[in-house]
Amino acid sequence: MNTPSTPAARLTRRRPFAVTALLAAVTLSLVTLFPAGGAVAQEAGAKPAVVLVHGAWADASSWTGVIRKLHYDGYTVRAIPNHLRSLSGDAASVKDFLETLTGPIVLVGHSYGGAVITNAATGNPNVKALVYVNAFAPDAGESALRLAGPDSALAGDPATVFDFVPAALPPTLKTDLYLKKAAVFSSFGAGLSAADKAVVWATQRPATLAIDEPSGTPAWRTIPSWALIGTRDQIIPPAAQRAMATRAGATITEFDAGHVGMMTDPRAVTRVIERAAKAGAH
Repeated sequence: MNTPSTPAARLTRRRPFAVTALLAAVTLSLVTLFPAGGAVAQEAGAKPAVVLVHGAWADASSWTGVIRKLHYDGYTVRAIPNHLRSLSGDAASVKDFLETLTGPIVLVGHSYGGAVITNAATGNPNVKALVYVNAFAPDAGESALRLAGPDSALAGDPATVFDFVPAALPPTLKTDLYLKKAAVFSSFGAGLSAADKAVVWATQRPATLAIDEPSGTPAWRTIPSWALIGTRDQIIPPAAQRAMATRAGATITEFDAGHVGMMTDPRAVTRVIERAAKAGAH
């Protein structure tokens, strides 16, 4: 005897087909959206994508003013996290991100982020320009913090510059290093209002001593670079920045700013990034 065909029974019988059809549709959509290799394609003739890499004791929000100006001028911008765990690991993370993009890229680094982009861009043909904003541009075998030199505000007794977490001394390569409030207010955040310095100190992301490991083959040997040097920078003194930028063959611009110049003068930073983007697009 045939079982009556109720609406519920008919729905049950159709479910396997419906699920299969849905999965097929989703798969087709993903294949269409993401080309082979997982890279996200840019439109033909589009401006280069700008990828921003922050430095130690900061996060991607430090680029907010620059992002707004680049967006206004029609650029696609990604301000990605810099994990601040080790130079090799941080560079590998940025390198992996860059490989998800197609088309020309302008890669920008601030402070320690400069050491990261120096390593992350090596061997990537899509990176057409490097921009260093108050940043380290190490050569192979050099470490960032040592390049800052004895005149850096970070060069004193570490116990007077950093808070260690955990507090056990001596610190290890895994110890989190936070800037003391005095260091943020007197040197790191120079040029910001007292209220903004307080926010920087409260929201800082810690680094570790492992960020000071030796650099690998520098991307600036093969990729054109630009350097924006803050003449009031107390973290990476201007003389140290000029020496690194000159060695890298960078196009150098100076501006009246402290270490966080991308926050105090985002217009000047944006101008240099856009110059690099226009040069790299040809």
